[in-house]
Amino acid sequence: MEPDPEAIVEALLFASAQPLREEDVQRVLEDRASAREVLARLEARYRNRGVRLECRKGLWAFRTAPEVAPFLARRVEGSRRLSRAALETLAAIAYNQPVTRAEVEALRGVSTSKGVFDQLLALGLIAPRGRKEAPGRPLLWGTTAAFLDHFGLESLEELPRPEDLEDVSGWGSDRRDG
Repeated sequence: MEPDPEAIVEALLFASAQPLREEDVQRVLEDRASAREVLARLEARYRNRGVRLECRKGLWAFRTAPEVAPFLARRVEGSRRLSRAALETLAAIAYNQPVTRAEVEALRGVSTSKGVFDQLLALGLIAPRGRKEAPGRPLLWGTTAAFLDHFGLESLEELPRPEDLEDVSGWGSDRRDG
């Protein structure tokens, strides 16, 4: 007996490390059912649950319902924390991409260890975006869809404006002065 298409899609989304496009789901379903219809039924089924099936920018994934997120924050907080250096590096990349490592270091005012870049790359938060047309042709870095997903953003336009951050964190102020 063949499994129900909804069960196939539910398992596929649950097991996937990245959000999926409707076309990806349809490829797995083949001609068993319409991915669009199955996703719509699953979205309705999970609407009032602790996890929800959501589509952001054409990518489908299960997400924690906002009203239960505070109960989970205490549980997963330690495993997803980034160091201050990693957060600063990530912010420099997000706001200036595509950007080289040397440019990130100039923006931060301190050298950035290879380990920070390795960690962000391993987490899938940054990815190479080609090479700069400059001596040595250094790698250019940019953020990924996983970066948006990690911070609950739909696009980079949702990032706070740098001038709004200066008042709160000192970001943007000259680090040598303070």
